[in-house]
Amino acid sequence: MTEFVGNPLFASGGITIFEVMNELAQKYQAINLGQGAPDTDGPADIREAAAKATMELSNQYPPLAGVPELLQAVADHNKRFYGIEVDPKKEVLVAVGATEGLADVILGLVAPGDEVILIEPLYDSYLPMVKLAGGIPKLVRVTPPHWELPREELAAAFSEKTKLILINSPQNPCSKVYGDDELQFIADLCIKHDVIALCDEVYEHIVFDGRKHKPLMTFPGMHERTVRIGSAGKTFSLTGWKIGYITACAKLMEPIKKAHQFLVFTVPPALQHGVAYGLNKDDEYFETFTAEMQAKRDFLMKGLKEVGFDVLDSQGTYFITCDFRPLGYDCDDVEFCQIMIKEAGVVAIPVSAFYQGEDGGVRHFVRFCFCKQEEKMAAAIERMKKAFAK
Repeated sequence: MTEFVGNPLFASGGITIFEVMNELAQKYQAINLGQGAPDTDGPADIREAAAKATMELSNQYPPLAGVPELLQAVADHNKRFYGIEVDPKKEVLVAVGATEGLADVILGLVAPGDEVILIEPLYDSYLPMVKLAGGIPKLVRVTPPHWELPREELAAAFSEKTKLILINSPQNPCSKVYGDDELQFIADLCIKHDVIALCDEVYEHIVFDGRKHKPLMTFPGMHERTVRIGSAGKTFSLTGWKIGYITACAKLMEPIKKAHQFLVFTVPPALQHGVAYGLNKDDEYFETFTAEMQAKRDFLMKGLKEVGFDVLDSQGTYFITCDFRPLGYDCDDVEFCQIMIKEAGVVAIPVSAFYQGEDGGVRHFVRFCFCKQEEKMAAAIERMKKAFAK
């Protein structure tokens, strides 16, 4: 028997940077400000709603698209926050987290040879999914410290072969919230070239300083060519539930559902009922949640500045990007993260892990996550102050 190596797409890849850093954190008993996961559970009433559903409602296969209560809640959420009219029976799909939702969309819509535009820095599942579908990735970069959209380069990436563009706003890890003028520029290109926009909007309720998230789907001419993905894990701090939701017109949703049925088929019903309860919470919950996240951002940002980092703006998401060169280190970001784990006992993520190929000037930046308890962040700040005092 010949040596088994598996699918070369996955066999040739390594373990994700998040898992590598998590393992190092455990080895050195470091404070983990790397992985984007809250260290406290979400609202008790949402968890209680899921528990009640477990005991009182069916625990058998729910409908492929999702339980009717959650489909309606997603449709109502679209209408309440963004004025988007959605048919819950035809235009909403519940996925096993946003990551599976992304796979559903890419595998359902991208055919071999189709070109897909990706804007770096990239969430780590984007590129493998495009390649798995047989798509040809076309990479365009936004880079620190200002993360400006390179409009000429982006326009040049579109061609007659372009099928889809993937946009992440608010964007992980750079915390960029795309402005109306940038979104309009992207919308104009999609309409001109007849391209579908896949919008990863999982941080839609984590935007700061008075900003409001604006879905690309709301722009003229974009409703019928946009797929929008949200995440209960991010909005309710319940990442382990892995509940995401997709909104798209019926024409696009049909092949997306067909991909979904062969990946997971359906999603645990009780958790869906819990998320439906959450999405129906009043505006106060969402406003308080955003304010609490902004307070956490401000706390960690202040501490990182005191340590001596050059701290970049964080407009949304869980994350803060920092330039570590003011601390006196001239190494790359991977080495610096290893140094920080060993000498300070704190975990961050190297920003270069979100880019492909040549570094292009991004190897002096690290990403910290602030969806953590204040006591943990304070301890990490003190460790770094002590380690980098020299």
